[in-house]
Amino acid sequence: MIDRRTFSALLAGTVAMPAVTWGQSPKAKTVFYASVGPELALYDIDVDNATLTKRSSATLPANVQYVWPHPSKKYLYVVSSDAASGNAPNPGTTHRANALRIDPASGALTPHGDAQSLRQRPIHASVDRSGEYLLTAYNNPSNVTVHRINGDGTLGEEVKQPEKPDPGIFAHQILTTPGNQGAILVARGNNAEAGKPEDPGALKTYAFKNGVLTNRASIQPGNGLGFGPRHLDFHPTQPWIFVSIERQNQIYVYKIEPDGSVAKDPLFVKTSLAEPNNVRRTQGAGAIHVHPNGRFVYMTNRNSGVDEVDGKKVFAGGENNVAVFAINPQSGEPMLIQNAEAQTIHLRTFSIDPSGKILVAASILPMTMRDGSTLPAAQVVYRIGDDGKLTFVRKYDVDTGKVAQWWSGIVALA
Repeated sequence: MIDRRTFSALLAGTVAMPAVTWGQSPKAKTVFYASVGPELALYDIDVDNATLTKRSSATLPANVQYVWPHPSKKYLYVVSSDAASGNAPNPGTTHRANALRIDPASGALTPHGDAQSLRQRPIHASVDRSGEYLLTAYNNPSNVTVHRINGDGTLGEEVKQPEKPDPGIFAHQILTTPGNQGAILVARGNNAEAGKPEDPGALKTYAFKNGVLTNRASIQPGNGLGFGPRHLDFHPTQPWIFVSIERQNQIYVYKIEPDGSVAKDPLFVKTSLAEPNNVRRTQGAGAIHVHPNGRFVYMTNRNSGVDEVDGKKVFAGGENNVAVFAINPQSGEPMLIQNAEAQTIHLRTFSIDPSGKILVAASILPMTMRDGSTLPAAQVVYRIGDDGKLTFVRKYDVDTGKVAQWWSGIVALA
């Protein structure tokens, strides 16, 4: 475990960069962050030339799991853990939420207040739209917590919940709704395996006020079997929610009702695969993001399954690409218009720059191919056309060592 003094020294040694912020105007300069284990690296982005240039890095107390900015653009919140991912047996011993101050002149990150200890490995975290609370999701066992964000941006104590929020099974994401009066926890469930029955998935919806989550409804087809959601994103101007359905390789579209609740039944259900009739084992959908202009939605298809050949584990095949959907502006219906090849294996995260001109995706680990070659983990840069389609520009190989490239994101500078 890294103590605060060591952590401060590590962060103080980073190269100074301009201030970092998210959600700024499309004309603002952007940068790219990517984590490999506990290292959070910062890259310059040249949007016109679609290039990345590494500038600095900061080291967190444990492997970075997720990162989210404060609406004020002054602070960054990072959750980290030394636990194994997914259903692996190692529960770890270090689980932290850290607030980092973003220097307004240089962008250098420094510890801001005391870290908050978390009970278990976090999988996702976000800041509510008022900037007053940090919401954290945990997948195994499924759980959700809320911590206060003090007026100075430091992390405060956990908010006690009068009623235990229903966390479903294997949570993967927690977000507050656009009006900040509700929150949605995406609970993926699990496939049946080794004699264990399938666990149902659901969207767990809550009312949200003063940091308190009050159970509202469980949104799921039937009993939730055959429904394995992973992530969601909101349309920028319409009351539509786009949900990646990991275990079924689909995209669902739901409507947000005028009272802020989520409609029980989806408006649309579509496949995300280029070859939906040729689904290989371990195939799954991943992250999802709506284009800033609201005309397109992007979602990853991932497969990192392996076969054993001559005593070596090699890639078993399957789809690794970015699915591109055009959104009908009247109905919200997504129409699959492209599956852009990943050029690597298992794109876990991706993001779109605020101008909507480029998309950068990151894969998690290297993979041995059947011909004996190794395909490294990478950062892949695509140009986004006026029609929403992606054109591969370049990729940057990443040495992940014994850890993984777990999180990445584009941010805009002040």
